[in-house]
Amino acid sequence: MRYLSFQDMFFRKKNNEKSKEPKPWHYAVLLGIVAISFVVWMFQDKMDVVTLEVKDERLQVLVASTFQQQYRGLGGRESLGEYDGMLFPFGYEGRHAIVMRDMRFPIDIVWLRYNEVVDIAPMVPIEPDESEHALFRYTPRTDATTVLELEAGRASELGLRIGDTVRLIENESVL
Repeated sequence: MRYLSFQDMFFRKKNNEKSKEPKPWHYAVLLGIVAISFVVWMFQDKMDVVTLEVKDERLQVLVASTFQQQYRGLGGRESLGEYDGMLFPFGYEGRHAIVMRDMRFPIDIVWLRYNEVVDIAPMVPIEPDESEHALFRYTPRTDATTVLELEAGRASELGLRIGDTVRLIENESVL
């Protein structure tokens, strides 16, 4: 039994020689793959926005739900822009560490277990020019399921304390 090579599958033989010229349909297939890849790439980076109620105040926050979004977080941004924060729903209890990778502004880090605040790291400074392994790892004192990152000082402005409740107004499955 003879197995076909990659070239045998995609290039027609002429007089027992392999043709070196790609066929027009090869370009169409390649273009289709590139287009599909581009569309997937564009939509995987789009973040949902949800409304949280914290101390009778409503906050519009981005939701980092994919691994890529959580890895990048707020890194590379100049500010939160029109949003009040970013929510990281991990989906399981754990001592989820946060680093200030590529951050350009300080933040408050709030850890939640479901909808209850279990720890707060206020006024976390940026770490410019630090290598990945040298970044400080901020971890909660107890297990959490979700992290909320806010502009530095915002947790204090809200009067946020351990034991407080953060209520999700839209999309109840996130917390």
